[in-house]
Amino acid sequence: MRWENLADDDAPSGPARTAALFAADAVTTRTFDTPEFRGITFHEIRARSIVNRVPGASRMPFEWTVNPYRGCSHACVYCFARKTHSYLDLDTGLGFDSQIVVKVNAPELLRVHLASRRWQGAHIAMGTNVDCYQRAEGRYRLMPGIIAALRDHANPFSILTKGTLILRDLELLKEAAAVTEVGISVSVGFLDQELWRTVEPGTPAPDRRLDAVRALTEHGIGCGVLMAPVIPFLGDHPDQLRATVRAIAAAGATSVTPLVLHLRPGAREWFMAWLGQHHPHLVRRYERLYAEGAYAPKWYQRRITGQVHELATEFGIGPAHRGEARRIPAAPEPTRPEPTQLSLL
Repeated sequence: MRWENLADDDAPSGPARTAALFAADAVTTRTFDTPEFRGITFHEIRARSIVNRVPGASRMPFEWTVNPYRGCSHACVYCFARKTHSYLDLDTGLGFDSQIVVKVNAPELLRVHLASRRWQGAHIAMGTNVDCYQRAEGRYRLMPGIIAALRDHANPFSILTKGTLILRDLELLKEAAAVTEVGISVSVGFLDQELWRTVEPGTPAPDRRLDAVRALTEHGIGCGVLMAPVIPFLGDHPDQLRATVRAIAAAGATSVTPLVLHLRPGAREWFMAWLGQHHPHLVRRYERLYAEGAYAPKWYQRRITGQVHELATEFGIGPAHRGEARRIPAAPEPTRPEPTQLSLL
């Protein structure tokens, strides 16, 4: 395994890549004989840096990210981050799902970074490469320290997740949202149970994710839904889109933003192998739809976006603005001298 090639998750490939972010002798490999971790190998490392700059050519609406893990037990067959495992000489299929790199010193590194005079307090996005609330987080508990550091420095941040484990950190999120901008989004691309079991086998079910949206909203934390991915020919029928947007609205989401499936190298090969096994009649249609590259044609993306936005308007929610972050509104001051019980909005 080429640990010396494990550089910045979001750095460009080629000569400009950063040198190793940690020393090879700092790696500890562990397995745990418990049902939830069976078949998964964890590589614990002490990283040299944790705040990553997003390449200028990226389509992402943010500049800085924190990724405490590499690899993801959610095992989503379409995950665009699969390519990053090839830098370690690990395969982008089962290796990505079962060989998880854990940056055990992420919280302490982040505190040092945020305290630096050079840091200007820019927005930090999490969950943009692999899910920071994947199964490993239940054991390693890196996110509470990360959120606490961001709270203590009043540094704005956002989290995107498919993991319901985010509810464990609800109190920390509320504390952070009281002092800085906090944006929370949960990813739910479809409701189809059979599709979920095969395409996102390691994730909580879509209805459980929507329960998390509901819980966050009920506790005063505005939560948007990234309706991603919309999977062509499997999750894009108008009736499917309608049912999904209706459920998102019923969960109290503040926004819904559709994103059509994209297939980057690494993910494309793994997804197409899955498609050939489960839906062989669609292989030719996908080859035509994605003939020009990783993204579906603009006309298809516009069609899906238009349909979802119309449904969102119908059900009383709207698309999120790029880079938007949300926070808990300040509680109003009591208007009478006697004790008044206030509730979070």
